[in-house]
Amino acid sequence: MAKKKPDRFVIKENQSLGGGLLYVVVDTQTGVNYIAVGALTPSYITPLLDAGGNIVVDSPAQYTLE
Repeated sequence: MAKKKPDRFVIKENQSLGGGLLYVVVDTQTGVNYIAVGALTPSYITPLLDAGGNIVVDSPAQYTLE
């Protein structure tokens, strides 16, 4: 049986916001964090920025399964 490839994108956080949902989605290969918004599923996505205007990046190592 073939081993399942890990998901490239994972939802790190989510919360209700007004009439929709707000998600923080992480690319597990690069560690880049994105903000995604939508009513039931994410419809719009943009990189998450810190206070200095830099893209938020996690260590990709924390998302690898060993």
